[in-house]
Amino acid sequence: MAKHGTFGSSAWARGFLGQAMRRTTPLVAGLLATASITASAIPVQAQEAVQGGSLVWTVTSKPRHFNPAVQSGSGTCQPGTQIFASPLRYDEGWTPQPYLAESWSVADDGLSVTLNLVKDAKFHDGEAVTSKDVAFSIDVIQKNHPFQAMFAPVTGVDTPDDHTVVIRLSQPHPAILLAMSPALLPVIPEHIFGDGQDMKSHPRNLDRPIGSGPFRFKEYVEGQYLVLERNPDYFVEGLPYLDEIVVRIIGDGSARAIGLENGELHLSAFEQNVRDIKRMSENDGLVVSPEGYAGFGSIDWLAFNTKKGPLADTRVRQAIAYAIDRDFLTRALYLGLASEALTGVHPGSPFYNPDVARYDLDLDKANALLDEAGYPRGSDGIRFPLVIDFGWGAMKPMAEYMKPQLKKVGIEVTVQQSPDFATWSRRVSTWEFDMTMDGVFNWGDPVIGVHRTYLSTNIKNGVIWSNTQQYENARVDELLDAAGREMDPERRKALYAEFQQIVAEDVPLYPLYSAPYHTITSAKLENPPRGIWATCSPLDRVSMKAD
Repeated sequence: MAKHGTFGSSAWARGFLGQAMRRTTPLVAGLLATASITASAIPVQAQEAVQGGSLVWTVTSKPRHFNPAVQSGSGTCQPGTQIFASPLRYDEGWTPQPYLAESWSVADDGLSVTLNLVKDAKFHDGEAVTSKDVAFSIDVIQKNHPFQAMFAPVTGVDTPDDHTVVIRLSQPHPAILLAMSPALLPVIPEHIFGDGQDMKSHPRNLDRPIGSGPFRFKEYVEGQYLVLERNPDYFVEGLPYLDEIVVRIIGDGSARAIGLENGELHLSAFEQNVRDIKRMSENDGLVVSPEGYAGFGSIDWLAFNTKKGPLADTRVRQAIAYAIDRDFLTRALYLGLASEALTGVHPGSPFYNPDVARYDLDLDKANALLDEAGYPRGSDGIRFPLVIDFGWGAMKPMAEYMKPQLKKVGIEVTVQQSPDFATWSRRVSTWEFDMTMDGVFNWGDPVIGVHRTYLSTNIKNGVIWSNTQQYENARVDELLDAAGREMDPERRKALYAEFQQIVAEDVPLYPLYSAPYHTITSAKLENPPRGIWATCSPLDRVSMKAD
């Protein structure tokens, strides 16, 4: 076995390793981690941390539950990664660090990964964390998580003893170690969740969830706040520093900003309101940073229900794209903080292909395409009506922009705001929508965060952030399948380049920009999260500075 991704002497491994060393990207860095990584190598704070204190952390929306094994999204992964631990964690340099796995190895042929678990990890109820819990968690994720490609190559998990896990793969899997991150592979206890109940609706997802993470569930008042308390039996010695985390659910961005400015709140992440961000950056009592979101690769887009009415016609979707002034959105609504994104692959990814069909504002082309598609204007100038949904406040300006803009080409748009995220999620995931504004993450590697949106096999009723567009293209399925098993970075890049060209023509969704997420912290906060997963990672090293 080859330690920590040093692949040994097989032909494909030598080729991949050689290219990776010449051109180390985030997507291969995890497999190139050195064999010297041990639990003692985890970075520590430069100054002695203060033990104790209560952190008041605000999130933007009510979570449907706290279990990232069956649900993606920041609303679930932020509290979920405090409650549940994972095999690995990642630093800001995309380097995997020990967590529940004190060491790991990848086979020379890339067809298995062995994890060696720490010996003293316990769940919050005192039961030991074992290899069987890891195997159970992977099985749950394979059957229930919207990111079906993430663990699709896993054919089985062997547990030769309580602390050894052997993950068997049907093919080399370039994203396998990244998939063991806190938000993607929470280790959940089989003795709690393995009782035969449906995992997506299991009561312990929300009520008294049990994990082995740095903080234990204490209290939840739905839609208002969650209280987490320090786990005294946490398997990382000396951590966490905080005694308590109070997670306040505040959907209104102005209210969050006021709370941060007056010191009532200490931490808020995934902030997008650029006017609030610019104002708070001038406050000496706050620290405003865009760092920590490299793993997410966030893109905001307009998604279409490709099986419904006029939107089933590619020409209609192209026309809508031509009618939208993408430059205006980034310049006026985001004050230049957002960046252009032409495809579903994030512009920061080495697999991004900007050489695709682009739909710069052209109302004449939009009108011509709609005429060609057989939708002439009526006597009132309207061709047909559509409804646009959005699920959280940051999307409201973009959704409202679509109403007057698309009317210019004869489309009457009704803006429909959901009362909460759960309502929006239910409507979109059951295909009861025409168009919706959405923000979707790449999750570090296209296998994890991009494939799910386009694979026809991932059209799943009731699962948000799957292929909710109901988009089907056989060639796209072939390309993504090949890219998901290709370990050579250049060959993967070519496969993804063709994929992006096809979907840019088909327009199952229209990418608008890369969202400018920021983290706002009180200046009293020491060591705020700056790894690639921001606050979707354990806050065990965060502390409050002494007064």
